[in-house]
Amino acid sequence: MYHCHINFFFLGNQRKLFKVLEGIPPLEHFTHEYFESKTPYESMISKADVIIADLENMDAAATIQMLLSEKKPKTELIILADKAQLTQLSVLPGCLSEIYDIWTLPLSEEELKFHFLKWQQDCKTHKDYWMTSQYLESAINSVPNLVWYKTKDGIHEKVNDSFCKTVNKTKAQVEGRGHAYIWDVEHDDPACIESEREVMTKKETCISEEVVQTSDGTRLLTTYKSPLYDWDGSVMGTVGIGIDITQENAYKQQLIAKTKTLETLFTTMDCGILCHSVDGSKIISINAAALKILGYESQEEMVAAGFHMVAPSVLDEDMETLRTHIQSLQKAGDSINVAYRVQHDNGDLLHIMGNIKLIEENGELFYQRFLLDCTTQRLNEEALRKQEEQRQMELLHALSIDYNLVCFFDLDTGKGTALRISDCKYNILDELFVGELYMEDHLSRYIDRCVYEEDQELLRTALSRENLMKKLAEKRVYSVNYRTICYGEMRYFQMKAVCAGDWSTNCGIVLGFHSIDEETRLEMEKNTILEDALQQANRANKAKSVFLSNMSHDIRTPMNAIMGFTTLALSRINHTDQVEGYLKKIMTSGNHLLNLINNVLDMSHIESGKMQLSEQLCSLPEILHGLRNIIQADIHSKQLELYMDAIDVQNENIYCDRLRLNQVLLNLLNNAIKYTTAGGIVSIKVTEKPCGTEGHATYEFQVKDTGIGMSDEFVAHIFEPFERERNSTISGIQGTGLGMAITKNIVSMMNGTISVISKQNVGSEFTVSFTFRISAEAKPSPLIPKLKGCRALVVDDDFNTCDSVSYMLQQIGMRAEWTLSGKEAVLRTHQAVMREDFYSVYIIDWMLPDMNGIEVARRIQKETGGNVPIIVLTAYNWEDIEDEAKEAGITAFCSKPLFLSELRECLHSITTTDEERETETDDAKVSFHAERLLLVEDNELNQEIATEILQEAGFSVEVAGNGQIAVDMLEKSEPGYYQLILMDVQMPVMNGYEATRTIRKLKNTQLAAIPILAMTANAFEEDKQEALKSGMNGHIAKPINIDNLINTLKRVLH
Repeated sequence: MYHCHINFFFLGNQRKLFKVLEGIPPLEHFTHEYFESKTPYESMISKADVIIADLENMDAAATIQMLLSEKKPKTELIILADKAQLTQLSVLPGCLSEIYDIWTLPLSEEELKFHFLKWQQDCKTHKDYWMTSQYLESAINSVPNLVWYKTKDGIHEKVNDSFCKTVNKTKAQVEGRGHAYIWDVEHDDPACIESEREVMTKKETCISEEVVQTSDGTRLLTTYKSPLYDWDGSVMGTVGIGIDITQENAYKQQLIAKTKTLETLFTTMDCGILCHSVDGSKIISINAAALKILGYESQEEMVAAGFHMVAPSVLDEDMETLRTHIQSLQKAGDSINVAYRVQHDNGDLLHIMGNIKLIEENGELFYQRFLLDCTTQRLNEEALRKQEEQRQMELLHALSIDYNLVCFFDLDTGKGTALRISDCKYNILDELFVGELYMEDHLSRYIDRCVYEEDQELLRTALSRENLMKKLAEKRVYSVNYRTICYGEMRYFQMKAVCAGDWSTNCGIVLGFHSIDEETRLEMEKNTILEDALQQANRANKAKSVFLSNMSHDIRTPMNAIMGFTTLALSRINHTDQVEGYLKKIMTSGNHLLNLINNVLDMSHIESGKMQLSEQLCSLPEILHGLRNIIQADIHSKQLELYMDAIDVQNENIYCDRLRLNQVLLNLLNNAIKYTTAGGIVSIKVTEKPCGTEGHATYEFQVKDTGIGMSDEFVAHIFEPFERERNSTISGIQGTGLGMAITKNIVSMMNGTISVISKQNVGSEFTVSFTFRISAEAKPSPLIPKLKGCRALVVDDDFNTCDSVSYMLQQIGMRAEWTLSGKEAVLRTHQAVMREDFYSVYIIDWMLPDMNGIEVARRIQKETGGNVPIIVLTAYNWEDIEDEAKEAGITAFCSKPLFLSELRECLHSITTTDEERETETDDAKVSFHAERLLLVEDNELNQEIATEILQEAGFSVEVAGNGQIAVDMLEKSEPGYYQLILMDVQMPVMNGYEATRTIRKLKNTQLAAIPILAMTANAFEEDKQEALKSGMNGHIAKPINIDNLINTLKRVLH
């Protein structure tokens, strides 16, 4: 039984009332402890389980409000008050609802006892109910049978754990639902409904077998159903217990069917029949076939020879087994099959298959036995067995020659031995398969050590004893292909299993493992070639219609704007402000048209297989910060919030195609910005995750926005070319419909994955995952000796950032703490100062919800006296607030996402006192005055545009119409006359590549060494590589980006 200890707190001035209550003994299973006070103390209030407050001569409202605010949630509050005080309490909002009981003063001693005894009974009733519920739950959940409680309408009010396990649903899913939903069928079971109706009508327990239809087929249950009664004695539902006998019934039916089949076989074949008494002393009948099988001429001869249940001709070693099987039959109808041997007087040995059945006729039991001579069959089986063993030995011999590993295992015991182990480069097989083998242990170690991770479960299932038994019973040979991985080398292997020996006595198998790497890779290569050819043919056919249809629309839109605004500009040439507006719109449309053409060319290169990846060592922080700088202006102009985070990034230097990685991430970020309205949020987070391949790491990039989102229908086709969401929200947003198709293809080329989750009017989240090779250079220790053991406080409203930065600080050697609130950071600083356990460094987010980072820094410096280093984290440009930040005491800024190397460098710089920071200065402006360029361009319009741009920048320009003219002009000039050549590629007479190669071969080495830059519309990576290969110094893509052109010329010339 339960035990309940209750702490009573008596509050008030009438000590005599409390003495009365203390004198009342506790009920059985209860103990009481009392403590009292004239004034309310928090410690007593919080300890009490029951508070009895006498409000006489007290401020009722103030006392009650204090008791309610300080008591435990489950503490019961009983007040003693007069009517005036009750009137005062009734006006307090929500006060009376939280009071357990009110005893109105004045009270006699008997009335006080009456109220307390009534409370005791209520409390005991509650506890008794709790105990009863515990008993019920424990009882029904500890039995393996199904238990349920139903309403009259067939709704399951309560079920036990076994019921939920059987229907494969939780209690929350089952309770409150009907039969059809629970058992996954369309309609409730009529038989089940009828049986429950009968139980409720007759008001008695009903036992029956019910067939229940489920999604997995029919189930057979033995059910016990009884009525449930309401308070008034009426039936309110049923309680049921179900025992699942589906499997037992199936076994029973199989046994009956097999017995009938055998009886039919024995009665239709030429077999012996023998009937004798239960004690075996009397032969009731025997036919001639039985006498012949047993080796006797007559029944009398067999009796005279000493027949007693078993004929004397049965071999001695089989006699006792046969007798035991006969006597094992207990009741009429039981039967059993048994094989034994008989030896005749002439020495002939017969193999007998016998069936024995206990029969009851006219109230008398006797044995009926059928005897079938299986000698010929057994001899044939023996001959076949020997042939099979010979064949298995030949097969084993063949396996031993060609296979890397050959083992024998007994499937019954799991024991085995290695028959042959070929030379292994790393001696792994010799280590794994030595001495006596145990199937599960040794094969499991081989799978864990040598098998490719994705194929481990496949091979583990294939090599399980149950699976081998099943497969080899169907077919004598079983094989499975899989991949191995050994010291980074992946190879294709095959496991082949064959039966060994006589499986009727011993289930032995031979396992062979051999390499099929060469033939598999050849087959894969052939399939790849065929698939590529088919895909290219399909793409080419589809492109003819899809490309023309989509491009016609997408090109005409910006062209219409260019032509329309050009016409307007010409007609209003004197209106400067209007013309300037038209030109900006023409520039916007031109940029869109250029983006469309670039996307089309990218898509063309992808589909033709010409796009190539250039893997180089890159800095992940530089890539992320570069992206931030690119999108910063758009974020600011659209008034968006930007969040950038790096989580668990341990390896910052990776090998990848930086251009393509930038293209993927920038495309996702640009889309997020484009489709997010003002005030929205755009975020990018990079997380490093464990990778199974040594020397590699997996990086997950998540780009998320709170924009307009996408429909489920569009998400299914988002990575297809020319697909755009067709709705009124984005109809005015320009786009080619190629960006995500290009992104998906680049991700696939980089062996990555991309997925998207989106909801309209909520936002979208793209997740891109890549596995990159990491730098093999040893990473320097992140520890900073000066800061080892020092306290640091991280302040950011994002938990992931706090956790990540705290972990970085721990790697540096600091004791890191974090908080999500600026106000709490100031409070912690105050406490640290009071305890003289100061924080050595603060790292604070600029944009905190309760207080911005600058204000937090200002208050921290005020608390500490202005000497503590404070670093501000931000994903924004801090130039506009730099002066205010310095004035507030901020020491340094760090850009989000923050990486370990950057944090260490920042901390190292602010803790170094011997060196002053160098003030960053703008690069000195470079003058191009009097520098002469040779422009090689065959198109007159392009000549005019380039000449104007270059002359405005201060260059002197001369023009050559093709490559041959350029070579001639250079040869006739003096060294130093031209400082650089801008070379087009596609030109008549001699193209740019040929002209460059000719110049590099000039006899005059000074002329041959002149810097040459390709300035061409051939803008792909392979075009850039071809330009460098021909001898050029760099590449500038058309149409000309003026800033890029000037910066490139600065770099080459100065």
